[in-house]
Amino acid sequence: MSVTNYVTKDTFEKMKEELQQLKGIERPAASKAIAEAREKGDLKENAEYDAAKEAQGLLEAKIKQLEGVIATARILDENNIDTSKVSILTKVTVTNMGTKKQVTYKIVSEKEADLKLGKISVTSPIGKGLLGKVVGDVAVVTVPAGTLKFKVEDITA
Repeated sequence: MSVTNYVTKDTFEKMKEELQQLKGIERPAASKAIAEAREKGDLKENAEYDAAKEAQGLLEAKIKQLEGVIATARILDENNIDTSKVSILTKVTVTNMGTKKQVTYKIVSEKEADLKLGKISVTSPIGKGLLGKVVGDVAVVTVPAGTLKFKVEDITA
């Protein structure tokens, strides 16, 4: 089952740059570190060699994961966002029915999520709960702390 990763053009470009950095600079550096450690003698008792091999394994896993995200990425145009309902890249203002506090979130991909900037992942419990809602709807969201109710006040691009 392939998961589509919705991202903005900026995020897609940043991911491609990161992949180039990993493949072009960090991968050769990891290989060099292994070669240098190998030259230091007995591999059975060479902690430096073990550490270099482990670092290389982690780097390769990161490259493979990033390649997967890029391969399944779908670039979204922020100019063509449907604001009739909550969807990815919309800004939604909600009122927490329990606390009566109002907050605005931008629904983004997992890769772009940053709660400090008001960006929540489309796969988070709140993000999932708000998807598809229209102004006036109440979303009932189950979170680790219990159940929250959010009333959708406004949806913008």
